Amino acid sequence: MAKASAKKVAFISSFLPRKCGIATFTSDLIDSLTLAAGGEFEPLVVAMRQGNVLKYNDPVKFEIRQNVKSDYICAADYINFSHVDLVSVQHEFGLFGGDAGSYLSLLLNRLNAPVITTLHTVIGEPNSSYYKSLIDVCNASSKVITMNERGVDMLRDVYGIAGKKVQLIPHGIPDLPFVDNNYYKHKFGMEGRRTILTFGLLNKNKGIEVMLKAMPTIVEAEPSVLYIVLGMTHPSVLKEDGESYRFSLRQMVKELGLQEHVIFHNRFVSDEELGNFLCAADIYVTTYLNREQLTSGTLSFAVGTGKAVVSTPYWAAMELLANGRGKLVRFGDSRQTAEAIVEILQDDSLFYSLRRKAYDYGRSRTWPKIGQVYWKLLNAKRLPVRIAPRATSSVTETISNIEVPEPSLVHLKKLTDETGIYQHAKFITPNRKYGYCTDDNARAVIAMTRYYAQYPEPEALELFDTYLSFVLHSQNRDGTVRNFMNFDRTWMKKEPVNDALGRVLWALGTVMAAPPLPSYLPIIKDCFDKSVKYVEKQYSRGMAYSILGMSDYLKQFPGASDIKRYLATAADKLMLLYEKNSRSDWQWFENTLTYDNAILPYALFVAGLILGDKYLKVAEKTCTFLLENTFDGDHFSFVGCNGWYKRGGTKAAFDQQPIEAASTVMMARAAYDATQDTSFLTLQRKAFDWFLGENDLRIPLYNFRTKGCHDGLLPDGVNVNQGAESTLSFLLSLLSIVESYTIVDKVSMNNDISQEKTTPQQANSTTLPVKKRMQIEGISARSKLSQEQVEGLT
Repeated sequence: MAKASAKKVAFISSFLPRKCGIATFTSDLIDSLTLAAGGEFEPLVVAMRQGNVLKYNDPVKFEIRQNVKSDYICAADYINFSHVDLVSVQHEFGLFGGDAGSYLSLLLNRLNAPVITTLHTVIGEPNSSYYKSLIDVCNASSKVITMNERGVDMLRDVYGIAGKKVQLIPHGIPDLPFVDNNYYKHKFGMEGRRTILTFGLLNKNKGIEVMLKAMPTIVEAEPSVLYIVLGMTHPSVLKEDGESYRFSLRQMVKELGLQEHVIFHNRFVSDEELGNFLCAADIYVTTYLNREQLTSGTLSFAVGTGKAVVSTPYWAAMELLANGRGKLVRFGDSRQTAEAIVEILQDDSLFYSLRRKAYDYGRSRTWPKIGQVYWKLLNAKRLPVRIAPRATSSVTETISNIEVPEPSLVHLKKLTDETGIYQHAKFITPNRKYGYCTDDNARAVIAMTRYYAQYPEPEALELFDTYLSFVLHSQNRDGTVRNFMNFDRTWMKKEPVNDALGRVLWALGTVMAAPPLPSYLPIIKDCFDKSVKYVEKQYSRGMAYSILGMSDYLKQFPGASDIKRYLATAADKLMLLYEKNSRSDWQWFENTLTYDNAILPYALFVAGLILGDKYLKVAEKTCTFLLENTFDGDHFSFVGCNGWYKRGGTKAAFDQQPIEAASTVMMARAAYDATQDTSFLTLQRKAFDWFLGENDLRIPLYNFRTKGCHDGLLPDGVNVNQGAESTLSFLLSLLSIVESYTIVDKVSMNNDISQEKTTPQQANSTTLPVKKRMQIEGISARSKLSQEQVEGLT
C-alpha cells in the first residue's frame, strides 16, 4: 500500500492487457517509477479503450471509450475528485477520439493538476486538424516530452513550442545482459541457424515484403539463415482487413520457396518472451516504409539488447543507429537490404562491432535510468497548478453536452429479428401483426451508420447488416421500392401512399458518406443509382428525404453531376410548393402543418449549402415560421396528429409524435451549419429535451429503464407502446446531439478566450431566429426531471 505522502499520478494511456506498444510503454514506465520512488509513488491509470471490453487490474481505475465524448468529461471529474498531484499523458493521435484525437483536449482542459505529456508521434507536415490537435494538447500541458532530438526541433520549428516547456527523455529500454545467443537458440530449437528477427504488431507499414524479397539472396549466401516475423496482426488492421496482409506474406514465402527459412509467430508476446527471442537473434531488421516515425519501442528494445540492426532511415532509426550503431538501407530496396545483411553475416568483426556499440549506447536508456529521469521531473517544484476553467454564463450553457442518456441498443435489439425491425410494439414486446416496413429499416440504417461512426461496436455492425439487407431487398429491379412486409415475409400487394423511396435514398446516401467498411460502397452506389431517377415523382417529404441522401452521395462523389441535377430538381419542387402556398402570415410549403414538418426546411438548408442562397432564404423563413408555432420560449409543443394545424385554424395540441422532435433536432443543426448562429444549437438541445420531459406535460417520453421511446405524448400522458419509429427518432436525435458536441466546445472555448459573458439582455439584443418568442434566460442548461417523473415511467 502506498504511503500517505506518496505522489499520486494519473496516467492517461492505453494499458495492458490491450495489445499495443503504448500500453507496454506505460506499464514499463510505471514499473520504473515505482522502483525509482522507493514506495513514494501511487499510480492511477485511466485506460483508453477501443472495441471489445478488456479485463483490467490495478492500477487501472477508470476506462474511457475512445469515441464516447462524455467519457472524457467524466474522466476529468474522476481525476479531479481523486486529488492527484500530477497527470501523465501518453499521446498518440490514434489513441483518442475526435478529429486527430481532439477529444483529449476536452479532458485536459478540465483538469486541475499539472499535465506532463509524452509525445509518441510528432508530424513534420501536419494538416490543419493534426496541427491544431497537437497545439491544444501542448497548451494544456505544463511539460511536453519528446523522445529524440528531431522531435525537439519539430516542436520548435513546426509548432512554435520550445524552451523549458520541452524536455527530451529517450524511450526506455529493458535492462538485459549482453549474451551469447547460442544458449537462447537452443531454447527455441534453432541451433546452427543464423537468425534474423522482426517483431511488433503487423501492418503494411512494416514493409515485411521488402525483407522477404531480400531473402533469396541472403539464403544463397548463408543457407542456414532463418527469418522470424514475431507478432500478431495489429488490431486495427484485423478490424478493417482481417489477416489479408499476413496471408499475402505467407503466399509470397511459398512463391519464393522460403518455407524452410521464414517463420511467422502470430501472437502478442510478453517482455520476457520478447527478450528471449531477441537474445536468440543475430540480426534485427526493420524495413518500415514511412520516414515519419519518431519513436519505435521495438527498435529501442533491439538496440538495448545489443543486436546488429539493419533498418530503413525512418526518424527514430536515424538517431538510434547513428555513429556506427547499425546499418541504414534505402526505403523499399530489397537488394540493398540483402547486401547489408549478408555483409554482417559474413564479417564477424562488423557483426560484433555493431552489437557492442548498440549495447553500450543503450546503457544510458535502460528503464531504471529513464524512471529516475521521469521521477525527477514529476517532483519538480516549478510545475504550475492548473485550475480548470469554469463554464461561462453565455448562451453555450444552454447546450450542455454532459447530461444526456448514453446511446443504447437494448430496445432496438428487442424490436429486431433476422428479417429487420418490427414496425410496432405492445409496450416493449414486438407486435408481429403489423410486420415490417422499409421506412423504419431505412431509418435504422441511418441510425446504425451514425452510431457505428461514434461507437464502433460489433453488435451495431450486425444490426446495420440486418437493416441494410431489408432495405436492399425492398428495391425492385426497376429501382422502385416496396414499403410494407407482412410477418411471413410477403410484401403487401396494395400499399398505401408512402415516402419509402425517399427514405431509402437518405439511408443509402448516409452509408455512402460514411460507410462502416469500404466494401459497402460499390453495392450501395449501384442501388442508389438505380432508384434516384424517381426523385421528382414523390411527394414533398419524399423529395426532402431524397435531398438529404443526395447531399451525402455528393460528400463521397462531389463530381457526380447527375446527382447534382436530381438534387436541384427536388429542391426546386419544394421551392415551387413554398411559392404556391406561402402567405405573409403563413410561411410554409402547404396549407397544413402535418407530419415530420421540420424535414422540409432541413432539406432546403442542406440543399442551399450546395446550390446557393435562394434556397437558404426560404429555409430560414420556413424554419422560423415552424419554430414560432412550436416553441414557446420555454419548451417545444409540436403539432398534434389529432387534427394537425390548418391555415386559419387552431393547432392540435395532441397527439405529439417523436418524429417531430427528431426532425427539429436535425433541422436546427442544419440551420446552424448554414448560418453559424449559435442560438440554433440552443434550440437543437431544447428540441431534444422534449424527449426528456421538457414538454407540455413535463413527462419524459424516453424510458430510462427499457431504453426505448414511447410512441407519443397524449392529453393524459404517454402512449405506453415503444415502437420502431419513436425509438429510432430518439436515437437519431441523441446521436445528433452527440455529434454537435464539438461545435459546442468550440463555442465555449471562444467564449473562454474572450472572457466575455453574455447577459440575458445582450442575448436578446442579438438577432435570433425566433427573437419574439425565445428568451435566453428562460432556457435551462439541462432538462430537470424529478425522480418521481422518471420512476413513474420506468
